[in-house]
Amino acid sequence: MGVATAPSGAGSGAGPSAPEAAGPDRTHWLRAARETAEDLATDAVAREQAGKAPFDEVARLREAGLLTLLVPADAGGGGADWTTAYAVVREISAADGAIGQLLGCHYFLSWSALSFADSARATEAVQRSTRKPFLWGGGLARQEPPLRLTRKAGGYVLEGRQSYATGVLVADRLAVRGERTDTGEPFAVVVDTDRPGVRIDGDPDAFGQRLAAGGSVDFDAVPVAAGSVLGSLSADEEVLSPLTAFTSPVGRLLSVQILLGIAEGVLTEVREYSRAGHSLRHPAWPIGSPSDPRILTLHGELTVLTRSASALTEQAVRAVHGGLARGEDLSYDEYAEISVLVAMAEAAASRAAQESTTRALDVIGARSASSRLGFDRFWRNARTHTLYEPVGHRLRDVGDYFLNGAHPPFVLPV
Repeated sequence: MGVATAPSGAGSGAGPSAPEAAGPDRTHWLRAARETAEDLATDAVAREQAGKAPFDEVARLREAGLLTLLVPADAGGGGADWTTAYAVVREISAADGAIGQLLGCHYFLSWSALSFADSARATEAVQRSTRKPFLWGGGLARQEPPLRLTRKAGGYVLEGRQSYATGVLVADRLAVRGERTDTGEPFAVVVDTDRPGVRIDGDPDAFGQRLAAGGSVDFDAVPVAAGSVLGSLSADEEVLSPLTAFTSPVGRLLSVQILLGIAEGVLTEVREYSRAGHSLRHPAWPIGSPSDPRILTLHGELTVLTRSASALTEQAVRAVHGGLARGEDLSYDEYAEISVLVAMAEAAASRAAQESTTRALDVIGARSASSRLGFDRFWRNARTHTLYEPVGHRLRDVGDYFLNGAHPPFVLPV
């Protein structure tokens, strides 16, 4: 069993096949992401401590054109591919990990409409999403108890409670997982947030990722049109094609970018603070100037850790890019190799984020405890994110694959 790589000449669009029309190039989107990240960084500490629903932050993303980045250009979107989307999410996450998560969730859920739906439903979903454009929230991961989807005349009724869903406080559309009450089969369901019976509650007690607009959604006999039930989420290989299963590593790689962005963000801020203000540190703290050997060693260790995870992630990105290019020709064995490579990147990024956000504070010393500086937000954001995406599951999948040849399970991101 080898490590999957992208085939030469591979290309991928926003969905299983590349759009015909071309949008702005990668340079344009990276510049837009960098400018937006710089804007978010200017008031990141104040916004995070205020903990308000990020309507203003979403407006900044919308103004930069980032919400429609993955929508095909011939449908009025940016026409970018996933390699660009990953880079954008990482750039935003370095400035604000919560907004990076919000954007990454939006990309995955809006793109999933293309992956799980038939062509007619996918076209309708894309057209509606580009008119405003919409922000998507919710989640397609399995949860207990599941949402109940009951067949009624002319459509369905959705009932139950979706917990710990990203973006729901500011979303225009929700993509959730509902199980048919007659068959037990899970489906991806799209519901607008202004529908009767949809009630959204915030999560004011979260200690990290406060601006990811997470919360819970109650669906009280919400009517759902047949066209808003996009497609099956069954893990049964008789139902699940390799290409549909590929939505799992595509989505999980967003988590990797968020964590790496947080790790790189804290190292950058600590470095700049150390260079500019080391003379202001508490004089009793045992670590001295940026030339102190202990500081240099610590910074070196964290840089190696983060860049090692970044190198592994680049391999995963190239492999996902190649898998998307394969399209319907993708096999289960290819899916498995790429999924395992993404799991390896998840494990490496999780460690890099947790180590960097914890130990980087030692570079500054006692002053890093000041809430005014806000360095603690990096650790809180990274730790909260890793609680929802436990790395132990990914390590188990890697071990089971290399020892026993077992294909990783079809697991969608939270």
